[in-house]
Amino acid sequence: MSAFSSPLMLGFDDIERVLDRVSKAANDGYPPYNIERLPKEEGQGDVIRITLAVAGFTRDQLDVSVEESQLVIRGRQLDDKSRQYLHRGIAARQFQRAFVLAEGIEILGADLKDGLLSIDLARPEPEKVIRKIEISSGE
Repeated sequence: MSAFSSPLMLGFDDIERVLDRVSKAANDGYPPYNIERLPKEEGQGDVIRITLAVAGFTRDQLDVSVEESQLVIRGRQLDDKSRQYLHRGIAARQFQRAFVLAEGIEILGADLKDGLLSIDLARPEPEKVIRKIEISSGE
């Protein structure tokens, strides 16, 4: 029984599913990745860069997509049957790495260079909204 199944926690099913996916994904260490905050530029909100070490993967073997508020990166390498290995220490691999995105996060783009796949994300500056609530007299 999870904390979210309490009758006092109504409507939190989605959060429970997201937390479950995050905990499962955290156990897989491949491919290694960095997450960094880039310096702010004028008129721009926070920019975050996710960099994955994907040495050996070509652009065609990588797929970056947004699925149900998650950034999903997949890599698929196929065995080259024409090669005859005397020693094989580098295996053809497949991977899937997912990052849960907060509401409002925008994907700016992706770049593959020197075996590193970099994906830039932006969180726009929130608008400051002030809403006046009228108080009724109760009559």
